[in-house]
Amino acid sequence: MTGQGPLNIDTSRPHPARTYDWFLGGKDNYPVDEELGRKMLALEPRVQVLARVNRAFMHRATRWLAENGVRQFLDIGAGIPTEPNLHQIAQRVVPEARVVYCDNDPIVLAHAAALLRGTPEGVTEYVQGDVRDPGSIMEAARKVLDFNEPVALSLVALLHFVTDEDGAHELVERLMSELPAGSHLVLSHATADFTPETAKEATATYKAGGITLALRSRDEVARFFENLELVEPGVSQVTDWHPELGEPVPGQDDDVVPGYAAVGRKL
Repeated sequence: MTGQGPLNIDTSRPHPARTYDWFLGGKDNYPVDEELGRKMLALEPRVQVLARVNRAFMHRATRWLAENGVRQFLDIGAGIPTEPNLHQIAQRVVPEARVVYCDNDPIVLAHAAALLRGTPEGVTEYVQGDVRDPGSIMEAARKVLDFNEPVALSLVALLHFVTDEDGAHELVERLMSELPAGSHLVLSHATADFTPETAKEATATYKAGGITLALRSRDEVARFFENLELVEPGVSQVTDWHPELGEPVPGQDDDVVPGYAAVGRKL
């Protein structure tokens, strides 16, 4: 794995990847992450369902891409490995598919080795990096991926942790600019459009834990796909993006899912 040095895990404050792991029922988190998770659960009892819905979108989008000719995947903000992970979905369809995962939490790298044990060397790789430093990520990814061929850039449940002040839209534009025609952007994003009061409280809860949320409207999410050709049905609620490609998550129909998802192709 690229970029793995001595682990320096900050357990004094929650981290989005570890809190997400708790939402999914994982064990690779710390009390501070569980504390934030339980606060969110008290605020939104369906938060664990929402996390699984988001994960299910990643599965469907990866399957769609692999079935439509994509052979390379770059997953930034990959999170702690949870089976089936992106490379397992893609390689079921295309065994030779190449996948690079990237995350900025050292615990993700610490647990990656177990998941990748037995996978062919040079086909699936983890690198440590932050989306705010796209140059370093792309440099590392080039060691595994061929940037002369299409790549699917996956930013699933990531950009609502990147503010406009950090240049979220510019970062996506920079990442896509290095990928060739035929590449795809895969994105899901939380929103305040449907539940504004709950979203306001959620933003404050995360802020108290030292995590900034940047919940965006549908139009703001659509901006990430400027100059890209949207795959039908375009920017939609997470559960509405090609539901036929997977099984519904139990509980997803109980109420609105406050998030958008889309896939776009670079022309």
